[in-house]
Amino acid sequence: MMTSQVLKPEVEQLRGGLIVSCQAPAGSPLDAPEIIAALAATAELNGAVGVRINGPAHIAAVRMRLEVPVIGIEKITSAESEVYITPTLDSARRIAASGATIVALDATRRRRPGNDTVDALISGVRAGLGVAVMADIATEDEGLHAAGCGADIVATTLCGYTAETRGCPIPALELVERLASRLSIPVICEGGISSPDELRRAFDCGAFAVVVGGAITGVDLLVRRFAAAAKRIR
Repeated sequence: MMTSQVLKPEVEQLRGGLIVSCQAPAGSPLDAPEIIAALAATAELNGAVGVRINGPAHIAAVRMRLEVPVIGIEKITSAESEVYITPTLDSARRIAASGATIVALDATRRRRPGNDTVDALISGVRAGLGVAVMADIATEDEGLHAAGCGADIVATTLCGYTAETRGCPIPALELVERLASRLSIPVICEGGISSPDELRRAFDCGAFAVVVGGAITGVDLLVRRFAAAAKRIR
């Protein structure tokens, strides 16, 4: 295991707690700053230690209402690269300027827009923006590399969503356990947590904190699932 380090206060606040990802699909009635802010405020009121928010407008609205750390991302799709979670330093700059206390970014080994590198992006965010970096990874190698580049947090967000890991079971509890045994920085379990029991298992595997999204705030998907199961009698 690497030598331990002092955590930034905004990272330390997440220790042992639930982070709620408050996002909505594009085109959903929920995809509005005031509604996302209300979801985030509800999460904080009921015990969440942090929230994960997509987009500068939503981040700014949430930051005005919450005191817990805001993990910010900006999703940008392009034909140039599969990387879409905070793919560039410019997107990270917009997130930080909107009030995010932690910037999360794709730290996989995939080709990035403009052929930029994970190393350059992480160092640019830390040095130029002065905020903590959460590295979203898919494999153990990527987690170790991101930590070596200076990431403050490693998260299993993208396990199961890259060509190399497609089909891997999520939540990626084995990945959490392997990374937690090798890293001194926090390892966050994100992706596929659907119950309190799974959340507890993630902590048993060494998770520093756990992110839950769709199981709590994925209203569109939840309604579709229940509606599909409904027997309509006319």
